[in-house]
Amino acid sequence: MRISGLGRVRTAALALIAAAALTGGTTATTPDTAPAPATPAAKKGPTSVAYIEVNSNSMLNAGKYKLANGGGNVFDVAVIFAANINYDTTKKSAYLYFNDNVRRVLDNAQSQIRPLQAKGIKVMLSVLGNHQGAGFANFPSKAAATAFAKQLSDAVGKYGLDGIDFDDEYAEYGNNGTGQPNNGSFVHLVSALRDSMPGKLISLYNIGPAASRLSYGGVNISSKFNYAWNPYYGTWSVPGIALPKSALSPAAIDVTATPASTAAGLAKRTVGEGYGVYLTYNLDGSDRHTYISSFTKQLYGSDAVYTP
Repeated sequence: MRISGLGRVRTAALALIAAAALTGGTTATTPDTAPAPATPAAKKGPTSVAYIEVNSNSMLNAGKYKLANGGGNVFDVAVIFAANINYDTTKKSAYLYFNDNVRRVLDNAQSQIRPLQAKGIKVMLSVLGNHQGAGFANFPSKAAATAFAKQLSDAVGKYGLDGIDFDDEYAEYGNNGTGQPNNGSFVHLVSALRDSMPGKLISLYNIGPAASRLSYGGVNISSKFNYAWNPYYGTWSVPGIALPKSALSPAAIDVTATPASTAAGLAKRTVGEGYGVYLTYNLDGSDRHTYISSFTKQLYGSDAVYTP
């Protein structure tokens, strides 16, 4: 269990009790494609990522911060937290599920996602376990993993998203008669997803059984990820995946809980040791430009400016 995980537990619990399930996954019959992004103002330094708990916060918060010097976006990637991998006990299969708050963001992509993309900010969908036994590491067959990958890629296409983030927590493997983690499941899933969306982003929240099962049958999926990051907020830990430093975030902070001095120190270390990503969690609707400046000064040599 990582530091500052209460928000994620709350999200998973709300998803579990929400009334309507997306049975059978999503389809892409009427794609809502993203517009060509604007060219962001020049910014030299690591990629900044913001996870946003959409049960209580707006995705648009990620677009409210600019750098005082040059006007570039503080955040380059905004992650919708979180959709779920649920389990259909009748069909005995996993399916992609959106609670009411995630669905509201997706169904209102024109007002909740497109404004960020128009600023050059990538928008990803995080997918999380939901206490039902279904997870990324226990598909019973390659075909089952491929079917779930299609649900993910269909959602990306339908809502005009920029990619998928995998967070293998709260699956509670074994519930509802599901299997324990196996070595091939995540490899099959990520391989199928990458094949179906070669130009999109795939990221790994480096936690859970899936994160330690990246190789199977002569296939190693490490290079299929664009990013991987440390899941323990307020700490430094290099993800154990064979990606270049430019794709890794050993630093992770909770904007509402990690001390500013720690955030600054982790940012300084990120630059000093040549890593290319800086992960933040729980960006809320408050004006946090003073706190955010603590790490942007280290990452980019500039204070942050807040524009409501």
